[in-house]
Amino acid sequence: MTARAAGLVACRHCARVWPAGTAQCERCGSHLQSRDTRSLQKVWALWLAGLICYVPANLYPMLVTQTLLQHSESTIVGGAVELLQHGAIGVATIILIASVLIPVGKFMAIAYLAISVRRGTRMSSGRRHHLYEVVEFIGRWSMIDVFVVAILSSLVQLSVVASIRPGPAALTFALSVVFTMLSAQSFDTRLIWDEPHQESDTAG
Repeated sequence: MTARAAGLVACRHCARVWPAGTAQCERCGSHLQSRDTRSLQKVWALWLAGLICYVPANLYPMLVTQTLLQHSESTIVGGAVELLQHGAIGVATIILIASVLIPVGKFMAIAYLAISVRRGTRMSSGRRHHLYEVVEFIGRWSMIDVFVVAILSSLVQLSVVASIRPGPAALTFALSVVFTMLSAQSFDTRLIWDEPHQESDTAG
């Protein structure tokens, strides 16, 4: 039984439970709302913005290297392939996981959770809530590619001999990560525990 079915409403900030109809949490002062009926609209808007930013993040250079004899630009996947060719299998694997597998997995997981709220799914509510917690946990590791570029740019200070600077993909990738994190945070997890027809009634 959900808190709403029991005639209660929980504060999303301090987790204190109050009788339904209470407008403000007396513990922390936060506004109380049984369900955020606009949650899915915000989730999809931010999800789409993140997806749009993720496309150029993979097409444009992430790292631009300039030396006296050579100018090179590396995309995320291209840079990982170069690392593999130089024998840095561990670093290349980490970059591929953090910059390709994790972002794509987050897009799929968030979309699945949002769709399941409307149409239902065979996966139990408990497992879907666990999936959301996993998405929230791994979100902080999605910026590793940007961190690597920033560290390299700050370490390599050889003036005219060589220079390393972030490419245009660094900004779009960072924006994609931020938008997907905001999309996940906008998702009202309490909707997971409602039946699809109940959520439709609430939205209406």
